[in-house]
Amino acid sequence: MTRWGILSTASINQKLLGGARDSGEVEMVAVASRDGSRARAYARENGLERAYGSYDELLADPDLDAVYISLPNGMHIEWATRALEAGKHVLCEKPLSRRAAEVEALFDLADRSGRLCMEAFMWRHNPQTKRLAALVAGGAIGELRLVRAAFAFLLADMDDVRLDSELDGGGLMDVGCYCVSAVRLLAGEPRAVTAQQVSAASGVDRRFVATLSCDADVLAEFDAALDLPGRSELEAIGSEGAIRVGDPWHCHVPGLDLTRGEEVERIATPPVDSYRLQLENFSAAIEGRGEPLLGRADAVGQARVIEALYGAAESGQNVELG
Repeated sequence: MTRWGILSTASINQKLLGGARDSGEVEMVAVASRDGSRARAYARENGLERAYGSYDELLADPDLDAVYISLPNGMHIEWATRALEAGKHVLCEKPLSRRAAEVEALFDLADRSGRLCMEAFMWRHNPQTKRLAALVAGGAIGELRLVRAAFAFLLADMDDVRLDSELDGGGLMDVGCYCVSAVRLLAGEPRAVTAQQVSAASGVDRRFVATLSCDADVLAEFDAALDLPGRSELEAIGSEGAIRVGDPWHCHVPGLDLTRGEEVERIATPPVDSYRLQLENFSAAIEGRGEPLLGRADAVGQARVIEALYGAAESGQNVELG
């Protein structure tokens, strides 16, 4: 059983801790905060046996196999690097970075260290996602021609870290990265992108819209925002039909709607905790019982597209990916 530590007391930890409690393959042991009293209170509230008043203290704990990094985006690479250097396997919240070179360097370090690193896109582990990808690849809608995605919510707190430019905030980084992940999963790597954004006072994008040209003449489009009512959509459209997913990212209400002609078939998928599946996949890989679902190629591909999208939005020009 793998033993885990958590860097930060971020609210998203509760989802991972819930998944861990439902699993017999992982043990959440420790948490670290820059405030020792906060770490101790958090440990008591969540049944963790150890609390540390700095991230480095947790990384020095020899009894921990892996760490989950839920720090703000702009701190991901720094602390993933430190964790690998400390001999820990790393599961880091998405997105790892908006800069592909940083992700490449991180995985180079992981290889040299003999440790694993994975970007935490929990939705990719869910049976709903796997069924969608299999249906599209298997020709259920004929030749794939268009992918549409959306992810948005209203962020009321203007002091939220997700609006901090120094910490790589923004709608694309927070929720748009899911849309990028979906496009890449279904349509392959984009060859070119165009994008527009509306900026918050801090300078980060609060609304982002993009068009992507992928291999085999597949087009994709998505919108992501921190200032729109809740949107959570994914649709794959082919020459013979379409598949729509009403809850693609959280998978709380799983199931796919396959439309061919006038017929709509509801395809059920089991309700499973994506965070538990993510933890179990990575833990199995650590123990040599499998491979991480998401590795270097996927993480670098994500960062390359995000980097190109920001370049397109800032320049107002079409950006080609080599």
